[in-house]
Amino acid sequence: MANDSGRRDLFPGALEMMILQSLRVRRMHGYALVKHMQQVSEDLLQIEEGSLYPALQRMLREGWLEAEAGVSAKGRPTRIFSVTERGIRHLEEELSSFETMFTGISRVLAVAKA
Repeated sequence: MANDSGRRDLFPGALEMMILQSLRVRRMHGYALVKHMQQVSEDLLQIEEGSLYPALQRMLREGWLEAEAGVSAKGRPTRIFSVTERGIRHLEEELSSFETMFTGISRVLAVAKA
C-alpha cells in the first residue's frame, strides 16, 4: 500500500487476509486482485504489485493458495489463483484474531474519547 500523506501501511497479515477473502469470493489473477481490493475499498487501499506478488508466492508456499495457468482478459498468459481449504482455515483464524484485536483497540479509543 502506498505511504503518501493520509495513507498508512497495512499491518502485518492484513494483505494476506484480504487476498484470501477476495479469492474466497472468486478465482482471480494478480492484477484483478489489485483492482478488486482497490474497488471494494473505494480507493482507500492502493495495493502495490511489488507487495502483492511476493505475498502470493509466500501464500502458495504455505499451501493457502493454488495457481493454474490461465489467460487474462487481454489474451496474455497469466496465473489464476484460488484459495485452498487450508487457506480458508488460516483466514478464519486470522479474522478471529483480528476481530479480538479490533475490539480491544476500539474499547481503548472509546475510553480515551470520554
